[in-house]
Amino acid sequence: MNNVALVILVLIPLAGSGLVFSMKDAQATLAKQVTLAVSLIVVVYTAVLGFSFDTGKGADRFQFQGSWVWIKSFGVHLAFGLDGIALVLVAMSVVLVPAVILASWNSFDSKAGAEELPVAGAKPRSVKNYFGLLLLLEFFMIGVFTATDVFLFYVFFEAMLVPMYFIIGSFGGPRRQYAAMKFFLYSLVGGLLMLASVIGLYITTGSRTFAIADLIGKVPDNATQKWLFLGFFIAFAIKAPLVPFHTWLPDAGAEAPAGGAALLVGVLDKVGTFGFLRYCLPLFPAASRWAAPTVLILSVIGVLYAAFLAIGQRDMKRLVAYTSVAHFGFIGLGIFAFTSQGGSGAVLYMVNHGLSTGAVFIVVGLLIARGKSRNIDDYGGAAKVTPLLAGLFLFAGMSALALPGLSTFVSEFLVLVGSFTRHKGLAILAATGIVLAAIYVLYLYQRTFQGAVSEKVTKFRDLNAREVWAVAPLLVLIVFLGIFPKPVLDVINPAVQATLHDVQKTDPAPKLGTVAGPRK
Repeated sequence: MNNVALVILVLIPLAGSGLVFSMKDAQATLAKQVTLAVSLIVVVYTAVLGFSFDTGKGADRFQFQGSWVWIKSFGVHLAFGLDGIALVLVAMSVVLVPAVILASWNSFDSKAGAEELPVAGAKPRSVKNYFGLLLLLEFFMIGVFTATDVFLFYVFFEAMLVPMYFIIGSFGGPRRQYAAMKFFLYSLVGGLLMLASVIGLYITTGSRTFAIADLIGKVPDNATQKWLFLGFFIAFAIKAPLVPFHTWLPDAGAEAPAGGAALLVGVLDKVGTFGFLRYCLPLFPAASRWAAPTVLILSVIGVLYAAFLAIGQRDMKRLVAYTSVAHFGFIGLGIFAFTSQGGSGAVLYMVNHGLSTGAVFIVVGLLIARGKSRNIDDYGGAAKVTPLLAGLFLFAGMSALALPGLSTFVSEFLVLVGSFTRHKGLAILAATGIVLAAIYVLYLYQRTFQGAVSEKVTKFRDLNAREVWAVAPLLVLIVFLGIFPKPVLDVINPAVQATLHDVQKTDPAPKLGTVAGPRK
């Protein structure tokens, strides 16, 4: 019997976006209120599904499943389902959306609320279109994580580029058109490679279906599997972004409005690492094992390379974007270590990174809205004028550097422990990224909030209640998952174990040392 629970979840933001787009430009306030209300309904509905999710022994891997014929001649279905990995990523996504809405409430109303000074001669930006795009993007984000038909996943994967392209290109910074086009072209090239592999998967398996459950174990272990794997992998590596496919992210992250950047790095990029787990490993197990050494090396390079680049940045948003490239290196390391600890840590890292980086981008956007500049050197001593903003900024920064007691520490620890059991040298190198993270986060905070108060900063106002509510729930979740991550790990672990089984990998046996007995 088809379950319509996920169809309803997917359609709520779609219906909301249609309602917002149908409004007049003069109804900007109403558009914001409707957008926020719809996003909160999605949060509540997702929470109901989350509490109904069965994590007990013998529970189905995919739950709330529903499937309806779409293109009968090719075996394409509108098929949806949730495993533990998809559930936690959907939950993280829908929590970020209302935070972004609150943080962006006045971003395009006037000079007072804008993040940067408007470009001379530019037309006024449509407020209701921005919020309608946020709900449309939420529709695609939920769809891409819940789709259990490979072709349907591809449709969501490609379609989600459209609202983000317009969010960057219409509402971003001075170089927004360049950044939006670069983002779109990189992602489009990856999507075309994946489309070729989707077609090849359909022909090679002879299954005449795109259902993920029916395709697992059907791809022959030969050179064809490697080519099909590469089509999926490159598309996901661009989206992730994994070094050396990352060069679009600093531009897109810097030019996107802060709310858009929070969703871009916090959610859209997770589609890449989610794709590794959902599609690359189960469908192409032999090719995944073959590519793992290269991916692990690229992941460690990404951790170190991006961290050094972040340290040298003068643009706040580019700095945060580079930190995300480094964090995705940890996620890649955990996934391709092929251990339960590494895999669970990687999935938890996706969730925690979304919350942490989302909070950082939002707080950075609030600071930029006051100073009208992304240049770090234009600030200084802001903590004396805006102590509340400084405190939230520091808190969000501490989560980005994985301070013990905060959620990112748990996931980073699991990734390093899980990868150390198989790849000691790479795990040790990646661990140095923790030190580099402390440098770029604390250096950023020191240059913007400490020292002598600059003349520009003296005119700043501190956060109001709406701005605090935009960030506070994310920080509460960061603390909660740092102290008590068990509920989320209980959801994640069965799905990770099933994925390891698909890729035909088990945890390495513990090496027991010899214990000397008593001398006679």
